Amino acid sequence: MISNKISEWFYMYNKDIYHFLVYYIGSGDVEDLVQEVFIRAIKGFDTYQEKSSPKTWLFSIARHVGIDEIRKRKRLRKKQIIGFRDEETDKETPEKILQLNEDNRLLYQAIQSLKANYRDVIILRGIKELSVSETASILNWDENKVRITYHRALKTLQKVKEDFLYER
Repeated sequence: MISNKISEWFYMYNKDIYHFLVYYIGSGDVEDLVQEVFIRAIKGFDTYQEKSSPKTWLFSIARHVGIDEIRKRKRLRKKQIIGFRDEETDKETPEKILQLNEDNRLLYQAIQSLKANYRDVIILRGIKELSVSETASILNWDENKVRITYHRALKTLQKVKEDFLYER
């Protein structure tokens, strides 16, 4: 029963989750993280309350998976700075991390330079085109905060993109 439902959701939402994580993490190599989202969904299925849509619930899980991955990468960088070497870190090259075309790379850089709240709301509302209520549910905000933060984030993103273009 549970695995059938999760399988159905996987086929419906795996591409959306994949694209969300690409923008959130900044790497095109997120297939394992997509799987992790659905593994966590299976493990936490009993906590799913049908107050929100399955898509909203899965995006919430994906956001937490993304946060965990960013923390993991920061720890790896710190180890590297201290002198420890990790084979996994050595495999990551700028070309591999940014396998996006030039236009997407500029957008990616601009998004990554935003503070976390702005980045979250831009990815969910602007890129994944989720509704205000879905975004509020994922971020655990009220809808008004989503609207205000999204507006401010768009203004900031436009300024950052202009700065990037000016620097080129």
